[in-house]
Amino acid sequence: MPESYLRIAREAALLSGLPPEMQQRILSGAQIARFTSGATVFVQGDEAAAVYIVADGWVKLYRVAPSGAEAVVSVMTRGRSFGEAVALRGAPYPVSAEAITDAVLVRIDGARLRQQMHENPALATAILAGTFVHLQSLVAQVEQLKARSGVQRVAEFLADLALCREGACEVLMPYNKALIAGRLGMKPESLSRAFNRLRSYGVRMEANVAHIEDVGKLRALAAEDPGKAWMK
Repeated sequence: MPESYLRIAREAALLSGLPPEMQQRILSGAQIARFTSGATVFVQGDEAAAVYIVADGWVKLYRVAPSGAEAVVSVMTRGRSFGEAVALRGAPYPVSAEAITDAVLVRIDGARLRQQMHENPALATAILAGTFVHLQSLVAQVEQLKARSGVQRVAEFLADLALCREGACEVLMPYNKALIAGRLGMKPESLSRAFNRLRSYGVRMEANVAHIEDVGKLRALAAEDPGKAWMK
């Protein structure tokens, strides 16, 4: 496995708290899995056979309701892991995973990882601590959907993607607007309205690039009292 991918895997929340020798033991049996855009990684209900860490690209996690409607649960990118909670129990995947760009994933066999945890309780404790990071992320996502206006959600989305902490910045949309809308719990038309309202905050969309005059201004909007933001 290329050293660059190993470094990304070691720095992922799932493994970053482990001593180097434990990281090496886990990753010694890991494999690289490559997916083209649109390819299925696994399907909701499949036996959770592995944990994945994104080494490159973007992966969508989603559920399909009995009505056929799709709900986007999360969108993962480099350094993010998924599937650990169920793979550690040998339970079915509660979501489906699909590469939304060409993607490279580090695949860690679930049965092998469970065996290593049985043999080393310290490893089990460290990995459980890593899964707690995902719980915190989900709680923050629920808060974003429930307590923030559409304009605030889009402002935070752009600010999180920005490579600069302040001043002018350009952000390349990592995937299409329909998926962005799903990720933010919005309808596509609501997303378009939110982008239009952000013009007054110095955001100009040009194809799939957002030109931001001051990314700090977006962060301030995202943190603003939601009651005020609903009026915007």
